[in-house]
This record gives sequence, C-alpha cells and structure tokens, in this order.
Amino acid sequence: MRIDKFLWSVRFYKTRTIAAEEIKKNRVGIGENAVKSSKEVKAGDIIKVRKNQIDYKIKVIDIPKSRVGAKLVALYVVDMTEKEQYEILKMRKSSQDYYRQKGIGRPTKKDRRDMDDYSSSDSSEDMDSDDWDVFFKEEED
Repeated sequence: MRIDKFLWSVRFYKTRTIAAEEIKKNRVGIGENAVKSSKEVKAGDIIKVRKNQIDYKIKVIDIPKSRVGAKLVALYVVDMTEKEQYEILKMRKSSQDYYRQKGIGRPTKKDRRDMDDYSSSDSSEDMDSDDWDVFFKEEED
C-alpha cells in the first residue's frame, strides 16, 4: 500500500490529499529517509511523521485493506513516540489556555443587562428618607 494511503487509512491524516502534501514537504519518512507518496509500506516499517511540531514514530504491524475505524487502528500500528514529545504537546496546550479562561473577560450583552438590573434595584432612589435617618443615627451612636 502507498504511504499516503496508509497514513490516511490509519487515521493519521484526515484526507489523502493532506497526507500527500505533508509527504511532499518532507515531513514523513520511513526510517531515516524522506519518501515520496508512491513509496510502498510493508509490515515492520518504522514511519516518522512530523505533525503539530511533534515527531511521531509509528511501527507498521499490518496493512489495512481500506480506512479503518479509530478503535481498530491499534491492530495496524504501534505508537513508538517518545514520552517527552507528548509532554511538549501538553505544555504547548496548557500555555495556550493561560490567556483567557472560559467565562472570564468582557461581559456579554445579557451579563451587562443583568448587572444594570441588579444595580438599579439597589439604588438610593428606592430608599425612603426614613431609611437615611436610621442609617445616620446608627453612625452617631
């Protein structure tokens, strides 16, 4: 099976076109060698893929006849990627989350209306003059 079709069939890339483009950019190789899209993949090959700034390393166990479901991918490839590559990916994702947490930031129009309703109901217009007198008498005591 061609390497572009193989990477698509084991769900490494969403389409064969994307797989072929990545191969043209020399981001995919078998062993230490960069390959072309037409390179045939055999059982036992170790494929190195550079994706999302991570160097993945997968070993081919078997060749699927066509695209397989996500649960069946483990029957055809073994992930041999180093743990430090996944740690780099985790750090990158966590560093993107620091910027703004969900729900924090500029209020929405609904939030603003709720705040306006809350502040207008607690305004001094609702207080009677008797309430003010009680308030000042408590401070004098």
